[in-house]
Amino acid sequence: MAGGLLDVKGLHANVEETEILRGVDLTVKAGEVHAIMGLNGAGKSTLASVIMGHPDYEITGGSVHYDGQDLTELEVHERARAGLFLSFQYPHAIPGVQVGTFLRKSVAAVRGEAPKARAFRQELKAAMDVLNMDRSFLSRYVNDGFSGGEKKRLEILQMLLLQPRMALLDETDSGLDIDALKAVAQGINSLPKESGVLLITHYNRLLELVVPDVVHVMIDGRIVQSGGPEMAQRLEADGYEWLMPTTA
Repeated sequence: MAGGLLDVKGLHANVEETEILRGVDLTVKAGEVHAIMGLNGAGKSTLASVIMGHPDYEITGGSVHYDGQDLTELEVHERARAGLFLSFQYPHAIPGVQVGTFLRKSVAAVRGEAPKARAFRQELKAAMDVLNMDRSFLSRYVNDGFSGGEKKRLEILQMLLLQPRMALLDETDSGLDIDALKAVAQGINSLPKESGVLLITHYNRLLELVVPDVVHVMIDGRIVQSGGPEMAQRLEADGYEWLMPTTA
């Protein structure tokens, strides 16, 4: 029986007939922050994409349940409406679409109706204050000419407006300077206490600001080790060699 907000059991997944996930088991309870660390190519981003329903990935075994429901029965937009949110490692630019318009339409799509203008302005101001963002940001085109830090702040701003029950954050800290990192961490920490968070990261620096309940290590498409925040500290100091499979 499923025991968490997000339950992944024996998950196998392919992309273009190449197996990437080779039996992933993971349970994130409401209110918990889990981090996944691992070498490039370990399957971390694939896991997040599969949970969100990216069409390029094929589930070949196992299961993914969210709040007790089989996620494979839901389309991507249905998963978003159910309270799942995915931040991308490399957000795309959308020239010609202003940030303010994009955010309002995103909220309308997830909530199923357009928010009232006055109420939305108040929500938007509160979220931008959390991230220390200037309102001039809203008139710019989505990610067009944005720095890495600006792209990540926009994603966290969108997350704060959508208030997901389960946030999947794929290398949100990648390429950030210390000020942007602190702003992103503040945004993550501002999520409702009952939200679950799955952070994919290479570095301990974000986990010093967003303290995880559990740190998982993924190698070759599987979670091979789990522990507390001290796991990230050891990986920072010793790398992954001590967890690599040995051959006779």
